[in-house]
Amino acid sequence: MKLSDFDFYLPEALIATRPARPRSSARLLLATGNGIADRSVADLPDILRPGDRLVLNNTRVIPARLSGTRTRAVSQAAGAQGEG
Repeated sequence: MKLSDFDFYLPEALIATRPARPRSSARLLLATGNGIADRSVADLPDILRPGDRLVLNNTRVIPARLSGTRTRAVSQAAGAQGEG
C-alpha cells in the first residue's frame, strides 16, 4: 500500500471553512449495509433506531494554514523508487 492510494480530488467548495447556518442544515454521511448516502443533520431523528451507534466528530475548523517544504534524504528517495 502506498500513501498515494489515499489521494483524492476535493473541490475547494466542499472544504468547510465555517459552521453550517442554520446548524440543522449541516451535511451528514449515512453508512448502511447497502452503501452510503448524503443526508442532512435534520434527518437524524428519522434515521436513528434503538441500538444504533452514533459517532460524533467534535473537531473544529480553525483559520490556519501550515506552509512547508518536504525534503527526503537521497537514500530514502532511491529506496522509494523501487517500491510498488
